[in-house]
Amino acid sequence: MIAYIVRRLAVSILLLLVASFLCFALVQMLGDPIAEWAAGQRQRNPNGAAQAVADAYSRAGLDKPFLTRYLNWLGNFVRGDWGTTVNPGRTPENVQAKILHASVITLRLILFATVLAIVVGMLTGVVTSVRHNSALDYGVTGFSFLVFSMPIFSVAVLLKIAGINFNNLLQAGGLKRWLVTAGYPPGGFTGGLGHLIWQFTGVYLLPTLSLLLISFASYTRFQRASMLDVVNADYVRTARAKGLTERRVVWVHAFRNALIPIVTVAALNMGSVISGAVITETVFGWQGMGSLLVTYVNRKEPYMILAFLMVTAVFVILANLLADLAYAWIDPRIRFD
Repeated sequence: MIAYIVRRLAVSILLLLVASFLCFALVQMLGDPIAEWAAGQRQRNPNGAAQAVADAYSRAGLDKPFLTRYLNWLGNFVRGDWGTTVNPGRTPENVQAKILHASVITLRLILFATVLAIVVGMLTGVVTSVRHNSALDYGVTGFSFLVFSMPIFSVAVLLKIAGINFNNLLQAGGLKRWLVTAGYPPGGFTGGLGHLIWQFTGVYLLPTLSLLLISFASYTRFQRASMLDVVNADYVRTARAKGLTERRVVWVHAFRNALIPIVTVAALNMGSVISGAVITETVFGWQGMGSLLVTYVNRKEPYMILAFLMVTAVFVILANLLADLAYAWIDPRIRFD
């Protein structure tokens, strides 16, 4: 197992290197982040702008060849220096500080949504597989296909409208508005335990539901199909023949063997969840990774965008590594040589 982990980590580092080069090349295609400021300088001061513009490009490292810029950025990134924003017309911002602050907000949302989607999706998939071709099965299947076919932004917008209407009902009844439909508490969550729970659930409920519903459909369908594959297997029939209860047959003998496809789907779904979080945060006005990406793509800030992409790549690769290790825990027959 240790040798396998070491090999996978080596492969993961190689993948990150390839991803970093591709991301760096793609980010350069966004355009020149200093061009607009430089054009303004030349317009205001045609004779004296040349030196100021040259200094701005030199400070940003944009006056060097592509490969030199890539190697300089990669070396600094690995050492923990993620750079600063390069637009001279704005106050320089530390990339690492901005990314880490935003990632705490986003990763918390992603983890809540993913865990809930997996748990609820698996339980629903097991129940519908045991009661396949029933009214419950058809109802869950129809709902799953409905939410699976809807774009994430439409789900988020519909939930936001529903949240606003729900708050209006609370206010009409003399109660405080509960669901937060725009913005994230800038100072975090404060107050006693009861107020913290009230505030936390009000802020996270709608964005979490937005991500949960899309992922829930995938987990439910895959879990149902996987359970139907194993529920009539020989070892399951043998367990029934030994007189075990149906609950033990389903949850001990069938369920564990039907988990491997779900682990694979959960790992592959991480990229989709992160991209969905970008849209969800934009809809609900959160200052997380999503709004950060949108803001700095519009500004063409290369180092901020690169940091976002690399953090996302690390998260996805780690998720896939954990999924591979989970296979051996789920099925002891699997060995890593």
